[in-house]
Amino acid sequence: MPKYMIERDLPGAGALGAEELTGISRKSCSVLEEMGPKIQWVQSYVTDDKIYCIYIAPNEKMVRDHALQGGFPANSISAVHKVIDPTTAES
Repeated sequence: MPKYMIERDLPGAGALGAEELTGISRKSCSVLEEMGPKIQWVQSYVTDDKIYCIYIAPNEKMVRDHALQGGFPANSISAVHKVIDPTTAES
């Protein structure tokens, strides 16, 4: 199943508190539950003014639909073609 990285512009994201992040997470999970098992949220990284999310989905449209239904920005969606890490150097 394809993997996608979503870049979400959210000024002040790094200053969001636990309660706000919990609310965002709950909204995302609620929309995912309605959309069915074909789309999965893997993980998100919160920086000063952006949130970067990793999703597994059959296509980009499904990722965009999640963003629209949840009211989340999806400023950029990129297909992940390969994943590398320090163990890649050992091959």
